Amino acid sequence: MNDAVRIDGRTNDQLRPITIERGWSEQAEGSALISYGRTKVLCTASFTNGVPRWMSGKGKGWVTAEYSMLPRSTNSRMDRESVKGKVGGRTHEISRLVGRSLRAVVDMKALGENTIVLDCDVLQADGGTRTAAITGAYVALADALAWGREKKFIAQKAQPLTDSVSAVSVGIIGGVPMLDLAYTEDVRADTDMNVVVTGRGKFVEVQGTAEAAPFDRTELDTLLDLALAGAITLTEFQNRALEG
Repeated sequence: MNDAVRIDGRTNDQLRPITIERGWSEQAEGSALISYGRTKVLCTASFTNGVPRWMSGKGKGWVTAEYSMLPRSTNSRMDRESVKGKVGGRTHEISRLVGRSLRAVVDMKALGENTIVLDCDVLQADGGTRTAAITGAYVALADALAWGREKKFIAQKAQPLTDSVSAVSVGIIGGVPMLDLAYTEDVRADTDMNVVVTGRGKFVEVQGTAEAAPFDRTELDTLLDLALAGAITLTEFQNRALEG
């Protein structure tokens, strides 16, 4: 397989077109509408002065996340999980992943006894929804923290953010490593991997699965190198959005 085989004409080490529309929601303390190609996720950050009861009095804050997909974010309509009466395993797992990823770059003591909830709602899905959610949620989080400082819920000299964080998928299709898989690539990948990386290039999480033939160490290193390079570009998009 060569570069021309990718359905959208990208090279194997190229991200899909990335856009981050900061401040998309007027009501939320922080928000971003992020697109990884045709995948679109609305990320909102809600700031509350106070923490859950089990954390009260510890002098630390809390950051958590919820992830969901709209009924027609995919080709056929899905029932809302609220109608089913329970949150599905995939939704729960991704919510926890987004929360872990954001907490990895937040100093909870510097945050003080405040809570930020990130809601990541998939408006349109074409692969990479969880990675887009993490990347967009960071922008929303940064703005919510700035709001908290402006309202004096966070000490003026406190630095709750210790780094940035983004995420991207990589995979092996027909023996060829590729970056940022669209849905049509993801479903036929021999190996599928989601990689969460800080702005300094440190790994937060690596979720990798051999869907067909097992992958070796050389292939793993190649995939991680691809992910790191993609994360550098994603960090640049995040920085530009926050500077705008």
